[in-house]
Amino acid sequence: MNTKHINTNRLKSVNKPLGVLLITFLLAISISAISQNEDDQIIDRVVAIVGNGIVLESDIQNQYLNYRMQGGISGSVSEIKCNIIEEILFQKLMVAQAEVDSIEVSDVQVEADLDRRLASFIQQFGSQEKMEDYYGKSLIEIKKELHSIVHEQMLAQQVQSGIVSTVDVTPSEIRSFFKSIPVDSIPLIKTEYIIAEIVKNPPISITEKLSVKEELNDIRKRILDGSSFSTLAIMYSQDPGSAKKGGELGFYGRGQLYPEFEAVAFKLKEGEISNVIETEAGYHIIQMIERKGDYVNVRHILLSPKVSPQDLEIAQRELDSVATLIRADSMSFIEAVVKFSEGENVNNEGLMINPYTMSTTFEAEQLDPQVSFVIEKMEVGSISNPVPMKTEDNKDAFRIILLKEKSQPHKANLEEDYTKIREWALNDKQIKAVGKWIEDKAASTYVKIIDEYNSCDFDHNWGMK
Repeated sequence: MNTKHINTNRLKSVNKPLGVLLITFLLAISISAISQNEDDQIIDRVVAIVGNGIVLESDIQNQYLNYRMQGGISGSVSEIKCNIIEEILFQKLMVAQAEVDSIEVSDVQVEADLDRRLASFIQQFGSQEKMEDYYGKSLIEIKKELHSIVHEQMLAQQVQSGIVSTVDVTPSEIRSFFKSIPVDSIPLIKTEYIIAEIVKNPPISITEKLSVKEELNDIRKRILDGSSFSTLAIMYSQDPGSAKKGGELGFYGRGQLYPEFEAVAFKLKEGEISNVIETEAGYHIIQMIERKGDYVNVRHILLSPKVSPQDLEIAQRELDSVATLIRADSMSFIEAVVKFSEGENVNNEGLMINPYTMSTTFEAEQLDPQVSFVIEKMEVGSISNPVPMKTEDNKDAFRIILLKEKSQPHKANLEEDYTKIREWALNDKQIKAVGKWIEDKAASTYVKIIDEYNSCDFDHNWGMK
């Protein structure tokens, strides 16, 4: 066994738990769909056996082509494929263990996870149509092919979670881990910020809501009188993603749309137009294009009521007053958050949460550009004047910002970066725990790899039986 200890490369990716040992496979489509030229064409064959599971040449090629499509190529083709086959061997070994442990994943769980993954994959392509064009298959066909792949991955993830669930690090282990890092390999910690906010969401007036609903009802009447839904969507819809496509959304499954939208969409007949419905995004009318099982393809026109300039001005003035109270020490920032803020983080002292790490610290590039611009000129402990913002549902609002903490770039050290170093140490210990598990299980599981891949410099001893 040659389990790799912490090194510079691992430290560069410490935010990726368990490194290459995690199940990080991209969604793979059948080789006939992905192959783009003759060089990609292969005759499928079994290249490895793990217990009752087999690894096909196409499994490796699928992953390789997905990495290439994502621009994730570093190293030679043979090195990349060796890394891929080891990840697949690891997954197959965990699936075999899941069978031994009677671990089960329901179809409902698989469908939900698959819908989430496909939504992310569609976003990477830019649209559902681009993904379907690339693979030459419909969303329904792609989902059907991926079902068994995702099922295996979910089984493997449960086994892997069990392997590391009891792994923890003591303070002495954390210190020993940090001392083991060569001085010239200690990572540089970038400037980090901790920021809090007090948010004011101006209400949308009843008059504005009624006006938007009336406008949408007029559009609906024009469609019922013979006007083209697609044309009017292009002209009036405020959904930038679908308006240019005549309002067409593409196929979506249950749980992927606003609940109110979905409840209506799945009840429509082909060509039928819905009444006006309200969601967080605004008001919609929907036209059914096609339904395939638990997937629907619809058109919609969205109109979103806007906050009036007068109400925005009132919100700005109210926050001005709050800022004055805080600066005069008449009220602490935390007290003001509790009393005045309408943000979702009101129960968290107004602290902004980094969506990339789910922590309260941000590196500069992780900040909203507007926030970054505001705090650039602020001193730690100071608060900003009211600044405009967009809420998660794209509504206009105002907030004042507190720059709570700002660190200077520095080499990692135990005094300032204990939490980070603990994560690195825990990650390293988890990797070793998984490595030991692989060695133990591979020794008692039938593993056979064809000679072509036996020459790979694997991280683990797969028995080569």
